[in-house]
Amino acid sequence: MEHRPDHRDQIRDFLATRRAKLTPGQVGLPAGGRRRVPGLRREEVAVLAGVSTEWYTRLEKGHISGVSQEVLDAVAQALRLDQDERTYLSDLARAARPARRALSRRKDVQVPPRVQWLLDSMTMSAAFVRNGRQDVVAGNALARALLAPLFDSPVTTSHGRASLARYIFLDPGSQRFFTDWDAATAVTAALLRAEAGREPHDRALRDLIGELSTLSTDFRTQWASHDVRIRHDGDKRLCHPEVGELELTYQSLDLPLSARTVYGLTVYTAEPGSTSEERLKLLASLAATQPAHPADQPR
Repeated sequence: MEHRPDHRDQIRDFLATRRAKLTPGQVGLPAGGRRRVPGLRREEVAVLAGVSTEWYTRLEKGHISGVSQEVLDAVAQALRLDQDERTYLSDLARAARPARRALSRRKDVQVPPRVQWLLDSMTMSAAFVRNGRQDVVAGNALARALLAPLFDSPVTTSHGRASLARYIFLDPGSQRFFTDWDAATAVTAALLRAEAGREPHDRALRDLIGELSTLSTDFRTQWASHDVRIRHDGDKRLCHPEVGELELTYQSLDLPLSARTVYGLTVYTAEPGSTSEERLKLLASLAATQPAHPADQPR
């Protein structure tokens, strides 16, 4: 199933959901009596942004083509958007502008050997590379062992590549593996939402979003929230089938591989001296005795 997002719908829903999250008190405005719906009114956002109500109403209906960056910044400030949300709004505006030439769709690229050498050198950290669709395209031995439920999932293997998004939303086993599964679904949907803003012409991404929307009620709920995530780091709790509970920290970094392709390098580590570090060491020793699994490569 191919999912073709309408840019006006995305802009309308994104701005409306951000507006609904704010109260007059949060932005220094009087409550103004009873409200039929939660959040700020359009005219209040217009006042905060320094534009007319008619102009903001037109913007929220999706008419964003030709809007200057300065005005977008004023709207972002009025809606208290964070940096990821500001970037997403700018991406939507860019995608809505008439293209002077055919836009080149980003291509998946092979992960060069030097990146695999880097991953393999991290013997006490689980390190892997993912694309914007949340496919794991390369990893070290510890990542393969740590994420074994993902790599072994029928949902993943049926598509020929380890897909974090498909695993989290379509494999019931992910609810056991990710202790904070609700948080994992929210982050994954928000990462895909940001990628859809950056790469509106990625057909594989549209197909993935359509598939998840069709098959997962949880994805539809998270997608409808219009939350956006670009930076990806924090704590992760996993229940591993071989070593038990793990409390890990993770950090993701941009990994530019070409002028049009930026993947993400994600590294999982444990606090030194902790029980989780001991269990991660055990997992590393178990991984060292297993046959090598070549990393999936983009096709």
